[in-house]
Amino acid sequence: MLGAWLLLWGSVALGGRADTAFLRRAHDSSGHCTYSFTVASPVEAACPEAAGGVPELRAELAALAARLSRLESRERAVGGSGPRGAEPGGARDPQQVAAASRLEAAYGELLRAKSRLEEEKGRLEREKEELGRRLESSAQEITRLRAARCPPGREGPGRDTLRAPAKAPRWEPQPLSYQELQSERTELPVSRLLEETALGRPGKEDSGCGQLAWVGEPVVFGRADSIAGKYGVWMKDPEPVPPFTRDNTWRVDTVGTEVRQLFQYEEAEQLARGYPAKVHILPRPLESTGAVIYRGGLFFQPRRSRSVARYDLRGETITAEREIPGAGYHGQYPYSWGGYTDIDLAVDETGLWVIYSTEKARGAIVLSKLDPETLEIRRTWETNIRKRGVANSFLICGTLYTVSSYSAPNATINFAYDTATGTSRALSIPFENRFRYLSMLDYNPAERRLFAWDSFNMVTYPVRLSRA
Repeated sequence: MLGAWLLLWGSVALGGRADTAFLRRAHDSSGHCTYSFTVASPVEAACPEAAGGVPELRAELAALAARLSRLESRERAVGGSGPRGAEPGGARDPQQVAAASRLEAAYGELLRAKSRLEEEKGRLEREKEELGRRLESSAQEITRLRAARCPPGREGPGRDTLRAPAKAPRWEPQPLSYQELQSERTELPVSRLLEETALGRPGKEDSGCGQLAWVGEPVVFGRADSIAGKYGVWMKDPEPVPPFTRDNTWRVDTVGTEVRQLFQYEEAEQLARGYPAKVHILPRPLESTGAVIYRGGLFFQPRRSRSVARYDLRGETITAEREIPGAGYHGQYPYSWGGYTDIDLAVDETGLWVIYSTEKARGAIVLSKLDPETLEIRRTWETNIRKRGVANSFLICGTLYTVSSYSAPNATINFAYDTATGTSRALSIPFENRFRYLSMLDYNPAERRLFAWDSFNMVTYPVRLSRA
């Protein structure tokens, strides 16, 4: 091995100066190993001693000899295994190979991470530009709306101004996979919202219709003081007849097999104190929480029947009763919370409604418009919203709205069915179940509020509508 190195270095140093070269190795007087080369010149015939030889060749040979000496020393240091670090083309240390592979892999991963970060940066920049355009468009829409509602020089002291809700309630979207309805969600810009009407002020109500856009936080008016009041219904008449007024409040505790008591209160504050002005005893027991008060009558489902009856509050008698053809009853097609809520009555700006399902509809919600005097069905709509898949429902301006859950604290108004167009759409309007058991929900068009019964508690929700 050493000889090969010596021949290699000798050839490099000479650079092909001669055709032949001789290497001699010997010990000098001090005991060191020395090397000497003899090279025949192809040009000069003689080399006089006096001329001192060829200076360049001697210098190169001296340098070569020094390098060979160093190589020899290294060979002895490693025990004759050759120069440290193999020559080009030799075997490499396995640890060095593994380290190099790890470095190459880490470098490749860094390059890929850099590429991903650049892509994410580009996406965020595009989103930023899109949000900027949407913000500018919203600002222009708000400016336009303000100019249209309040032209210069025409503002009055009683002029309403547009403002957003002070605080948006927390909510969590609910899964909609169990619904048969499939459609896109509808988002309503703030600039289209109508101002919330002043509640509880005679003559101040807003008769204009629109789409439900916002439901506020619940306000507690009273609490039932016995187990019979875990579920129930409480109401006000949006179109009362004398001697009754809009201040009269009505309540039915619906836990029990023979529910016949209808409590009458002069006003909501009396309901909160728990002292009724009168107790009506119904001629027939009432079932579930679907009853409503409208135009001087209590409309309810008699127990274990598919009928709807009208109880006249002045005469204290049943003045009308009619069967709803094919309607499920007593647990066939209730809301998701149960409670025999197969037949649910509702009132909105357009009149009296009944919400139910049939075997023909396969559990989907069916709507029928009723004559409030005769209970004759005027028209019927069949939706594609499963009745068991929603917690409750109500109508506003001829549109049916459903609630996603009766127990989730942050539920949503999740679907709407418009009877004017016969179309459905998905919504995601926050709705709070504060006491975690919603058993009744109705809309009062005179007060623009939702009335609800939530686990012993009688509550209301303010609502806001958008322009139709």
